[in-house]
Amino acid sequence: MSTKKLTQDEVDALINSLDKQGSVPIGKNRVSEKDVRDFAFGSDDLSLMGDYYALRVINERFARLARSVFQPMLRVQPRISAQLPTVQTFDEYSKDSPSLMSLSTSRIDELRGSKMMVMQPEFISALTNGYYGGELGLKHALRSEFTATETRVIEIITNGLNDVLLTAWQDLMPLSFSEHAREENLQFASFVDGGDTIIVCKFTVQLPKAESATLDILYPLQTLKPIAAQLRSRMQSDVIEDDLTWRERLEQAVMQVSLPMNVQLSKPKVSLRELVELEAGDVFPIQLKTGLGVMVHGQEMFVADIGEVAGTSAITIIRKQLAL
Repeated sequence: MSTKKLTQDEVDALINSLDKQGSVPIGKNRVSEKDVRDFAFGSDDLSLMGDYYALRVINERFARLARSVFQPMLRVQPRISAQLPTVQTFDEYSKDSPSLMSLSTSRIDELRGSKMMVMQPEFISALTNGYYGGELGLKHALRSEFTATETRVIEIITNGLNDVLLTAWQDLMPLSFSEHAREENLQFASFVDGGDTIIVCKFTVQLPKAESATLDILYPLQTLKPIAAQLRSRMQSDVIEDDLTWRERLEQAVMQVSLPMNVQLSKPKVSLRELVELEAGDVFPIQLKTGLGVMVHGQEMFVADIGEVAGTSAITIIRKQLAL
């Protein structure tokens, strides 16, 4: 929404044109009188939300983080893309919707409102098939309710997506969800009245060997109105604690690799005859020296002395031989 104001010269020009003509001329290439209607500034609810910039950033983060929720179930990481938020009435959204859908409603305590997560039955069927090792491309059979297995899958996915959504919101403001309720038909969902305005955040989930599925998150406009100014602002921080970059995750994985470490106590020499005659119980004398070599994966990397700590043999690192 533009904040540019008219200059004084522009205001004077408008007033002079109205004084001279008495009214705006209506002719060719102009709007007819029947199409003109009064407009009260400030009455348009949509203007309060601006261009949803912060909400679009939140949706992009949610789409990026939500992949990890589906990966254990599908055994692949799907491609999830966020579409631009749209504004419509709940009746418009419910029009032509299937009779069976996964509808999960949660209360947002901090905003004293609610939100709804909507998943199509075809998507639920694909998730269930993938979870139990089946094919993702199987089509959904029309029926009136979800099975107990599908209901459990919906619960797992919804809980995971809610946690991811909270993480996506935390840079703008910390939220918490409570009072979870689930329905299977929009006509019976106690969310908002049919004429109320909602903001629809739609996400496209691309599955391998299957048609793309949709995931919707609905916010009532009244729920987001208290933070309209924050939603219009440009979010400066783009750092999420749990959202590690690929390089950071790779570095953490490399740092967890286990490497064998050996301490070389001595390098005795023995003849082949003595070696052949060695038997169980024979004693082979060695001399311990200072500055033992510590071998890591076959490479001598440290010099150490042997000792004891709390009754347990130990070594003390003196210096490094190779740079790590």
